[in-house]
Order: sequence, then C-alpha cells, then structure tokens
Amino acid sequence: MEVKSALLGSSIVKKYWMALTGLFLCTFLVVHLGGNLILLKGEDARLSFNAYAKFMTTFPLIKAVSYLLYFSILFHAFDGIVLTLQNRAARPVKYYFNKPEANSTWASRNMAFLGTVILIFIVGHMSNFWYKMHFGDIPMDANGNKDLYEVVVTFFKDPSLGIVYVAFYVLCMVALGFHLVHGFASSFQTLGLYHKKYNALIKNLGLVFSVLVPLLFAIIPIFIYIQ
Repeated sequence: MEVKSALLGSSIVKKYWMALTGLFLCTFLVVHLGGNLILLKGEDARLSFNAYAKFMTTFPLIKAVSYLLYFSILFHAFDGIVLTLQNRAARPVKYYFNKPEANSTWASRNMAFLGTVILIFIVGHMSNFWYKMHFGDIPMDANGNKDLYEVVVTFFKDPSLGIVYVAFYVLCMVALGFHLVHGFASSFQTLGLYHKKYNALIKNLGLVFSVLVPLLFAIIPIFIYIQ
C-alpha cells in the first residue's frame, strides 16, 4: 500500500513543504538563539532574560507566530517520516553492491534518525522550560516577571543530573548540526534556488550556519554548569 500523507499526496509537494518549514525553523533558531545568548551574562542576565521570556510568551504577534512554529515543527517531522517511508517503499530490495557513501553524505542518509533525535530533544526541552513558563508555579523576580532564569540555571546545575542534562543537550546540538548541514542546502535546491552561479555561496553559508548556531546553543548550558 502506498504511504500517503494525510495532508499531501505528492512526494514533490511534500518536499516543497519540507523545505519551506525547514527554512522557517532555521529563522526561528536564530531568533531563539539571540534570546538565549543573554544567559551568557551570568547572574546579570536574570532580569533581562526574564523580561525577554515574558515578551516572547505574551506579545500578541509573537504568540500568533508561535502557533505557526508549533505546526511547522509537527508538520516537518510528520512529513519527513512519510517521505522516508515512501523512499524505502520505492526501494524494497537493496542492491548487493550498494555503496551509498560513494555518492551521498552520512547526514543525508540519516536525516530521519537525526530528525528523531531533535524531535525528542524538543519534547524534553518544552516540558522542562516552555511548560513551566506557561503553567508552572515558579517564583517571580525583582521586576515581577516569572523567574525562568532560575528554572534554567537550576536545571543545568542540578548536583546529580546536571552533567547528564548538559551532555544530552550538547549531543542533540551535534545532531542538529548534521541535520542542518544537509537540510539547509537541500531546501534551496528543492525550491529551485540552487544554481551553479551561487550554489557554492549557499553551501558555505549552510555550513557556517550548521556549525555556528548549534555551537552557540551548546555553549550556553556548558557555561551555566561551570560558572
């Protein structure tokens, strides 16, 4: 039986949606990273980080975009799974002398695995921080804002499990980097924006983005743990 998405029937259309939602999520990563880098100020970041968190969860336009973000994450993951199943169904029998590493990268062959790791990370991340910010009973800071800074610092500086949380966070950022290094450039290619005149620029930009963004994210919990 042909595997079909509940929303889309054509694999070509699915790839377009994967590309569009992927690039949208890349934009979110930059915005989210900008706010999280405030944490690198240490204790001085408490009030400014809490003010940022309040703005991101109460400003009407941001709240509206956040619903689009949640949909994009779920749709991107769902459509990726469907595409993976369709590709496997189209090649039910592997060639005996199949050597995929000869013409593809490790990241491109393992996008489903990398995406699954990232999805698990997002679920855990939202349960530990997003849920507590919205529904948790957390203390207020000196300005009367929910003290999400304290929640984040307490989480990563946990005496017994802090190092485990930090290590898991860093490993997930490595998975994100590999996922981005293939997904960034392939999104432009899917959308017809990958051309010999500027494909080198897109590839290099994608490589820088795929290394720099996860690296900066990974530095934050390490900094909190060792400060």
